[in-house]
Amino acid sequence: MSAATDAPLSFPDLATGNAYLARLPLTNPALAEEQLTRFLDALMRQPPAPAVLFTLVEQARAPLHSVAEELARGYHGKPLPLTADEDGHFRRVLAAWGKMAKVYALCARLEPPDTDSAEYCLRMATILHRCLYYTGMSILEHFRARRELPPGLWLELHGYYETAEEWGIASLPVRDALENGAHPSHCAAVYIALMLVEVASPYNHSIRDLNLIHRWASALAPLVSIHRLDDEFVVPPYVVELMQDAPLHPSAASETLGTDARRFDTTRLGLQINHTLVQLHQRVTPRQLGLGEGTAGHVLPLLEQVLRPWTQQASPRKFRRFPSTGLARVASGFEAMHYYVGGVEFVQADAASTYSRSDFDALFTFREQVSPGQALNIRPRVAYGVDEWTVLNHSAKGFLLGRSCVGQRMLQGQLVAVCPHDGKSYLLAQVVWLMQEEADGLLAGLSTLPGTPLAAGIRPLAERGAAERYERGFLLPALPAIGEEAALVAPAGTYQAGRALEVCHGDETWQLRMLHVVQRGSDFERISYQRL
Repeated sequence: MSAATDAPLSFPDLATGNAYLARLPLTNPALAEEQLTRFLDALMRQPPAPAVLFTLVEQARAPLHSVAEELARGYHGKPLPLTADEDGHFRRVLAAWGKMAKVYALCARLEPPDTDSAEYCLRMATILHRCLYYTGMSILEHFRARRELPPGLWLELHGYYETAEEWGIASLPVRDALENGAHPSHCAAVYIALMLVEVASPYNHSIRDLNLIHRWASALAPLVSIHRLDDEFVVPPYVVELMQDAPLHPSAASETLGTDARRFDTTRLGLQINHTLVQLHQRVTPRQLGLGEGTAGHVLPLLEQVLRPWTQQASPRKFRRFPSTGLARVASGFEAMHYYVGGVEFVQADAASTYSRSDFDALFTFREQVSPGQALNIRPRVAYGVDEWTVLNHSAKGFLLGRSCVGQRMLQGQLVAVCPHDGKSYLLAQVVWLMQEEADGLLAGLSTLPGTPLAAGIRPLAERGAAERYERGFLLPALPAIGEEAALVAPAGTYQAGRALEVCHGDETWQLRMLHVVQRGSDFERISYQRL
């Protein structure tokens, strides 16, 4: 690091600060982030006049968001636990959001009080809005990285909102060009948006869906109002307690509700979502409704999912959960899952016609190791890992598992094979909930696929020329009692409507035609089929 870089920075006026921001190397996000961090540190160490401080930190927002977005690509949507480099990017982004909140809080402390001035009230409302916004960004970044929230973060958010409420500026409109430049926001709206994201089960969703949910929550938050509990005999279903380190939660979870309790009125929000759902069913596109660029087939079920929690309706479980003890074995990756489900190595069923040029080259080179007359089968060396997870609870539909960070990495939405603590055979399951704890352990919620799987080989039905090699897949039986049709589980990208496949299981070979995708994950498709 050069002496110029080591020298302490100082920004006594707008010209000096603006000149520094103009020289940021935005094409090098890592370096730009370092320089922005030094910029914010300098503002906190030696703050200029309050108006200059506020203007400079406002001007730093756009480049900081651009840089943070690039750094976040290094860990968004990655398997857990994060690698050292991925975790480093995550912590740098968190540090950036934390510093922004601290600089804005410094603005509030340095601003000369003048409660009779409309300009002062607007400035304080804007500052508290930014404090709420960047504390919320820290919370949202934990959700995106699937990391457990550290203690005290909700209390920090509550504290900023309570201050805005106490000063009577919680609903005072302020501008936020980064989020929605055309329509004003306010402190209550950004606070409510975070609560809506949290009750929508953020650890259940992909990065794409979580970003959509956050976008919808930010747009719809002004339809929700916050109120004190004005009737001790009428208890709302959900409350926020400003002195508790917790988000919006069922009121039944609190023994007593004090003066810090607040209720959310989501009546107008529910009416708006229901109206939007009607329009989507009438073939109005999501883009026309301001819901993003996704297709109706993607947006509609996601919006239906958030409707119940956003209107504070209870979501009863279809299957009762039971606390459990014991260890479950979990395998991931189609090769390992196929081996543990089938109990034997996967071997190509055909002879020479299914071998590639590289296979023949290997056989020719090492032909002295091949017994004369032996069938040409390439047998993999079995070294498939299986992890042991502690079973925390289970239901008829799935498991909640926990383990230390040691083991194979896991991705939300992926397919795994799990041998339950009270069973001997493997079932297929999808990872529907995933979080890395503060102590670096993992928690995973698994939803089992219906039926006992059979390991099979699948390939496109050969029409002309040599047949392709078999790929690993699974067959699930039909279960008419619960309305489940027979299905094929195959790697992602297998499905083509009407396409015919050849399937081998044991000594049997037969053909099927794919009908439609029943379930899709990050690395698999569950496909209904018609046997030919």
